[in-house]
Amino acid sequence: MGLLSRFRKARPDDIVDEDEVLARLSANSELQRQRVQADLQRDIARATALKIDAIEAAMAADMFDDPEPAFRRPPRPAPTPDRQDGNTLPLLDGAVTELLGEDETPAEAAAAERAPVVEEAALLYAGGDHDAARQLLSAAVADDAHPAGRRDRTAWWMLFDLYHVLGEQEAFDDLAIDYASTFETSPPTWQPPPTGNGDSYSGVAPTVQFSGVLDERVLPQAERLRAAATAPVLRVDFSRVQAVTPAGCPALLEALRAVAPQRELLLAGAEELVGQLRALLDVGRRDEGEAPWLLLLELLRLLNREKAFEETAMDYCVTFEMSPPAFVAPGNVASTPRQASAPPTDRYMLPQVIEGDTAPLLAAIRAYAGQGTALVFDCSHLLRVDFAGGNQLLACLRVLAAENGPRRIELRELNHLVAAVLRLLGFADVARLFPHRY
Repeated sequence: MGLLSRFRKARPDDIVDEDEVLARLSANSELQRQRVQADLQRDIARATALKIDAIEAAMAADMFDDPEPAFRRPPRPAPTPDRQDGNTLPLLDGAVTELLGEDETPAEAAAAERAPVVEEAALLYAGGDHDAARQLLSAAVADDAHPAGRRDRTAWWMLFDLYHVLGEQEAFDDLAIDYASTFETSPPTWQPPPTGNGDSYSGVAPTVQFSGVLDERVLPQAERLRAAATAPVLRVDFSRVQAVTPAGCPALLEALRAVAPQRELLLAGAEELVGQLRALLDVGRRDEGEAPWLLLLELLRLLNREKAFEETAMDYCVTFEMSPPAFVAPGNVASTPRQASAPPTDRYMLPQVIEGDTAPLLAAIRAYAGQGTALVFDCSHLLRVDFAGGNQLLACLRVLAAENGPRRIELRELNHLVAAVLRLLGFADVARLFPHRY
């Protein structure tokens, strides 16, 4: 029986389907293969992530361990005996634009102001030949065969300004990438031209100067700002502010909010004031009250710093447990760095173009000159000066420079194309030229 039992017919439950076994083995094998492949992909992803982290760490070390190359300041000429009265500034020599303090031109750029390519491009631009000036400047900044000339920043700045005049943001941004690569520094950023009627305005732009410590004694300065808030163009200057206290913030905040939104507003030194306000505040601390926080938010809004505004708004919300103000685009607002060396006087804003017959403009300038001894011209809207108009303006300034004086005359916020033209015409003999800073 035992032997026969071994050879008995298999019962249905004991029958094994060979195809089914093979299918199960195949499925198990495929599942195992997929698991191995998934583990392998995870290992590759981890290795890739570690490699990326290592590369980013190395790049960060290169960026932050090596200090950015600093501009060298050109040496200042020794004052002459007839310039010791303290009311006038030493005139420029024929070769460079000598600036004061934070307005100084880098030595590299000052040396290039008389370079042949700069002068030729200035001549072409003054004559209205924008295309030829563009080709010349583009060739200069791309000339790898002459690396010394390629590193003359004046040609780069002139080309940046030309792209801005022409409204070519894409070309501006492409040049900014090359600029950052060439000079290993932060490139200029595109600034859209002001909107509204400010561009067409020519005339006196009232200046409200804030100075010293902004504390409870700031009220008279804030009242002057409120009184001038309806001017077509208004300049608010914080360049001489040394410190700010919580007590001075409410009055300044109310005055800034009173400025009509359709007016053109020019801010000087606002970035520095933002830094002073940040130093006052800590997230979660309410000792200073809401006013410093709200003033900081208002300045960030006017500077169109939306990301910084939103981050500060979150800090305000955490600190006071209430909803912060919403960001509203500022509109017609421009900003310039602090200008501590500029005289605290109303400025005359020059028009977009000075060409041909300038008799009405010169009459208005002479009327402006009767208001004080220092003449400061805002050139932030000035796009081009031709030779006929430039020579007429120069003759007028020569006469004004000799009155009440010698008289202090400054042309500020020049674009670098116009600055080169004015140097060629001889404006440096009678006025100080301050190109805007990149």
